[in-house]
Amino acid sequence: MAEKLGVYICSGCDIGKALDMAPLLEAVTKGKLAGICPVVKQNPVLCSPDAIAEIEADIAANGLDGVVVCACSPRVKWDIFKFGQGVQVERVNLREQCVWSFREDEKVPGLLPLMAKDYIKMGVMKLSKSRIPAPEFPETFKTIMVLGGGMTGLTAALEAAKLGKDVVLVEKAATLGGKAATMYKTFPMSHPYLKAEDTGVDALIAEVTSNAKIKVLTSAEFVSLEGAPGLYSATINAGGEQKFDIGAVVLATGWVPGDTSFLAPMGYGSIKNVVTAAEFEAMAKAGSIVRPSDGKAPASVAFLTDVSLCKVAEAEEPCETPAAAPAEGEEAPAYPDKENAKHLAYSSELTSLVALKQAGYVREKLGDALAFVLYDHMMVPGINERYYKSAQDDAGIMLSKATITKVTEDADGGVIVAAKDTLLGADVEIKADLVVLPTAIVPVTAHEPTMNLQYRQGPGFPDLELFDGFVDSNYVCFPYETRRTGVYAAGCVRQPMTMATAKEDAAGAVLKAVQCIGSANRGMAVHPRSGDISFPVFNFQRCTQCKRCTEECPFGALDDDEKGTPKPNPTRCRRCGTCMGACPERVISFDNYNVDQIGSMIKEVYVPDDMVAGGPRVIVLVCENDAYPALDMAAFRGKSWSPFVRFVPVRCLGSVNAIWVADAVSKGVDGVIMLGCKYGPDYQCHFVKGSELCSRRKTNIAESLGRLGVEAERVEQYEVSIDEYDKIPGIIERFMTEVITKFGPNPFKGY
Repeated sequence: MAEKLGVYICSGCDIGKALDMAPLLEAVTKGKLAGICPVVKQNPVLCSPDAIAEIEADIAANGLDGVVVCACSPRVKWDIFKFGQGVQVERVNLREQCVWSFREDEKVPGLLPLMAKDYIKMGVMKLSKSRIPAPEFPETFKTIMVLGGGMTGLTAALEAAKLGKDVVLVEKAATLGGKAATMYKTFPMSHPYLKAEDTGVDALIAEVTSNAKIKVLTSAEFVSLEGAPGLYSATINAGGEQKFDIGAVVLATGWVPGDTSFLAPMGYGSIKNVVTAAEFEAMAKAGSIVRPSDGKAPASVAFLTDVSLCKVAEAEEPCETPAAAPAEGEEAPAYPDKENAKHLAYSSELTSLVALKQAGYVREKLGDALAFVLYDHMMVPGINERYYKSAQDDAGIMLSKATITKVTEDADGGVIVAAKDTLLGADVEIKADLVVLPTAIVPVTAHEPTMNLQYRQGPGFPDLELFDGFVDSNYVCFPYETRRTGVYAAGCVRQPMTMATAKEDAAGAVLKAVQCIGSANRGMAVHPRSGDISFPVFNFQRCTQCKRCTEECPFGALDDDEKGTPKPNPTRCRRCGTCMGACPERVISFDNYNVDQIGSMIKEVYVPDDMVAGGPRVIVLVCENDAYPALDMAAFRGKSWSPFVRFVPVRCLGSVNAIWVADAVSKGVDGVIMLGCKYGPDYQCHFVKGSELCSRRKTNIAESLGRLGVEAERVEQYEVSIDEYDKIPGIIERFMTEVITKFGPNPFKGY
């Protein structure tokens, strides 16, 4: 525990203007906390070089092992308040969550000093209950395994080798190249970005196979992955099973063509001269573009990028195909139910680019043949706008916005495409010798586990309905992440993308894999608590083997033995504390974040016996990821809220233990808000399901409150994303009026 603390209060940034420093200093020097705080000072600019030097001198002179900085949010100037590995630092947010957001209450004057005192005492108590974590330093493996030998996998292997890592590249096919090897050309990847170009995959294969740091296994079956990041054991069957010591994995298994039955309303399967973009690509790769009906070269080819006709047909006869999304080049198939039909009618960047590319094939290979591109939306962001304009300048390529209404076969084998809402402003019919429809792609992971993980949670990745099998983290700020630490997805297994983007994706995933190995070797967590050296500590003597911690861990960090006792895998852990929140016996803790620590902070809040005279008190348990930053942003923008709330930051709502609510209620606190990330199909929780688990546990909390004669409504959970800072004052206000005012004081108040 931190035993000798220095408490420093900043009077800059409006704090000194709003608060009298003397009473705040006295709250620590003369209270019960005085014994552990030998140094208590105030400074006009605590972040100044002189102030930092003074703190460092106090640490040396007094042997301080903890510093409480009472100033601005811990989310700012975090790099300034660092005083060495032997000194813990706690930040008390007096600026954003106290002074800047304070709103006076006419009925109860003098609330701001009380609020500041509460926060300072809470900060001191929190640090006094904190230890410096002692991380494990495993000797990790450095080899990176790349699954998939297509454009993405080949690039990933080379990028890892350039960083000095040994690589094992696993490809289930007999040859390397993947889908890129089956393509005639790809979209422009270099200046001037006007014409399709060679994929470059052959040169990439040659570079990979000649690199001494890359071991290539073709015709290889990935059998299983067991262990933990930095300590994985991968089993591969390549003419016999082999085991490899692996540090991290880059998943680049790519995609497979989707079921074409959803294209039936647009003539596919019934009209011979209607083909998919994948089939058209194969023709170009083979050297000649011909009509399937008679083998003759078409004089005109129409490319349809929209599947709205399938949407219309679905109302009568749903397509029996899984949902999917477009990859280099293709459109998503239908959802199997009418409710999700809204996902059908859209055009993507890839759909547009493939149509432009293949229209170029027509002009290149068929001389005077015409190409028609009919689109709902032409999406060519960034530099690809040059490619689109190049197609516009070609007199043999006709482009028009159009909603397809019917596709029928003419007597001579031609295909008639009827369309409305065209650029001409009139309904039209276009007769083409050949019609090309988008090909749906589905990530390989939608059909097979791929990783065959030896995890308690199962062999595959958790199913995220929204992504239809794509291994995506659903976070712009966390690309490449999967819900299994140490496995990083890249390319079209993660989301649809061009070859150029896939190559960048591969490089990014490799960097994350290298970072993961390095973090594991130093006992540190990866995203989103990167650098955290804490780890859950288990008191196994009190463990009842209920398995809640193993079942609720979002990342498979805990296995269990035959009795149900947890078996930790330290390098899998992301330090969210979900296991701590799950444990009914409270046998799980972190050195610097534990049940007693947060409970003791709550007990430091002053709760008046008379709610009328002193006002109510509400504890807000705030997730550090979205909710806490949103509070700061609200304060920065001049928002204010009830002066009767006290914010207690937590790592994740998944870490909230029911005892904290009990501590608050037994102290007489009138209500508890749990403010965290959004959850559901389009989840936003940084720890995947922390908010969802908290919501489930709230049911148990309600039952416990009911047995105590306390209204369950006094404990509520709200969801906010980081950009919804403007909603926070309203959330708090509604809780105060609709709950606290309605139910009145906590019946335990005064005991």
